[in-house]
Amino acid sequence: MKIILYWVLAVLLTFGAIVYQRKTGPTYDKKIKLVIENVEYNFKLIRSHGGDKDCKVEIEVPNQNISGIIEYKKFPSKDNWTQVPMERQNNNLNGYLPHLPPAGKYEYKITLVKNGQEFPINEGQSVIIRFKGAVPRSILIPHIFFMFFAMFMGNLAGIMAIFEYRKFKFFTNMTVIFLFVGGLILGPWVQLYAFGEAWAGVPFAWDLTDNKTLIAFIFWIIALFANRKKERPVYTIIASIVMLMIYSIPHSMYGSQLDPETGEIIQGWIRLFLAA
Repeated sequence: MKIILYWVLAVLLTFGAIVYQRKTGPTYDKKIKLVIENVEYNFKLIRSHGGDKDCKVEIEVPNQNISGIIEYKKFPSKDNWTQVPMERQNNNLNGYLPHLPPAGKYEYKITLVKNGQEFPINEGQSVIIRFKGAVPRSILIPHIFFMFFAMFMGNLAGIMAIFEYRKFKFFTNMTVIFLFVGGLILGPWVQLYAFGEAWAGVPFAWDLTDNKTLIAFIFWIIALFANRKKERPVYTIIASIVMLMIYSIPHSMYGSQLDPETGEIIQGWIRLFLAA
């Protein structure tokens, strides 16, 4: 029964972290509600676009008397807003953002219009979208698989270590393997396809996603070697806590970003430092 409890707790922790990331990450669709004349509309505004085509921004608005306007400009920049009417296709209004190189960003906002009255979506605040290259599924899916199980194994190892269950060492080793393959082999491969750089973390730059992976791996390597000859569960517990804290940081926050002036890819932390 104890073993079952360990597994259940690990599953709950893992899925809890995944749900949290999907609700807080800056590249996941932004959910917005808007009421027009007592009718509630629910929208998802896209915040990440992959491939080499223009980005289609699509919202469902069945009322044929409602039109839409999309405005956009490069981010970060002091450019003027480009304003374009949205195209109606059955129940949807579609707007298009011109393609940008990988890591390029736009900020955009949408205003709905009915009988001459304007209804800004998201209270008129802009949404940031980042472009990226197309990542083959043959690489992306294994990357997600290994990273998911690295976190699951890490949570399981940490829980077992807390209760001093002997198999925590085995799952510590498994966490290192999954994290190494998913984060340090497949991760840079994904990054290369998406943004043209295999590694944007320390010591080359300050991409937060890459650095999170590196920090987590270092702590798990320490836990692995600390438990080689003698059981020291405290190291596994610490590594598990660090990984959970790292995974609680929204995915892709302060990630690679294209400087619209120079055309060079920089990282979010550097951009914030330069803007300070």
